[in-house]
Amino acid sequence: MSDYPGPGGRPGLTEVLPSVAARLGAPSFTDTLGVPDAQRYVVLVIDGLGAQLLAEHAPLAPFLASLPSVSPLVCGVPSTTATSLTSLGTGLAAGRHGVVGYTSRVPSTGRRMNALTWDDSVDPETWQPYPTVLGRLHDAGYAASSVNSADFEHSGLTRCSQRGAPFHGIESVWERLDVVLDVVESSPRGLVYAYESRLDHTGHHKGCTSADWRDVLTAIDGEVEDLRRELPADTALLVTADHGMVDVPMDGRFDVDRVPRLRDGVEMLAGEARFRHLYTAPGAAAEVAERWRAELGDRAVVRLRDEGVEDWFGPLEASVAPRIGDVLVASLGDFSVFSSREFALETRIRGVHGSVTEVELQVPLLAAL
Repeated sequence: MSDYPGPGGRPGLTEVLPSVAARLGAPSFTDTLGVPDAQRYVVLVIDGLGAQLLAEHAPLAPFLASLPSVSPLVCGVPSTTATSLTSLGTGLAAGRHGVVGYTSRVPSTGRRMNALTWDDSVDPETWQPYPTVLGRLHDAGYAASSVNSADFEHSGLTRCSQRGAPFHGIESVWERLDVVLDVVESSPRGLVYAYESRLDHTGHHKGCTSADWRDVLTAIDGEVEDLRRELPADTALLVTADHGMVDVPMDGRFDVDRVPRLRDGVEMLAGEARFRHLYTAPGAAAEVAERWRAELGDRAVVRLRDEGVEDWFGPLEASVAPRIGDVLVASLGDFSVFSSREFALETRIRGVHGSVTEVELQVPLLAAL
């Protein structure tokens, strides 16, 4: 049993870029978060820096920990990079933008798609048809652009979340500093989005309680302080994240392939270890959900999509609903649902995320002025 109330009604990542756009004076946007007034903005996403993780490790990140909070945020469900970055980039919840998880089923083909590596048969602009906030600003004549790894420039996720505005590809952390400064200084008023991935990668491979993770956090803290020092005085640096993270011990790692009856009636398993989408045979969803509830007990929240999951995804558009599992399994505590047969790589990672717990949902929004 879970007392999780759902992210609905709390400030979220969907409000960050629209609030900045409103401060810049762009029409059709509202500053719901109360971001500080500035001529120019840099919004930096530190992948995996949950609000609780930052609070627990404040001595290791003295600059970030010293920054005032604009607003506590939740990232939305599932608490995973592909969904969160698209929510941030479009200002829409997953029930509208349609990037509903790390992996999900493509209804037209029945194939499982990885939203980070994408599927060449799926057009990102059809999958996610709404304009991005950066694109809307650019079309309205405002300086708006993104600075990110050059490898991501033409990815499906970038096209879903950042299309319509100039993309500045970089090859290193040091280059990011220079490019962000160059882009900011190229216009007297505008918005630059930037992204940092190392903390999340380290958390996955080493764990978010590891010495390696702590070292990376300290390094990033110094880099953010350097960026703030170099930015013009009329520029606000806003720092946020896409999700938190938890380390799952061996005794919390449930392998669904060791309990064959749980696969009865399940045509496809997707999502990720902390948040599973189960796509079931016609008419089998209720029975599958009951079987999973009986097996997992209070270690997970098991819901039918048709029971109403709007408090997780927001209102579901007709094209998006079939991308979501007929049954959803959100892990709690230090528990996760793995599949050694279908997702062997996941069994080797330490830190995970994706579910509805507060440590995964809560993300910071900090202002460095």
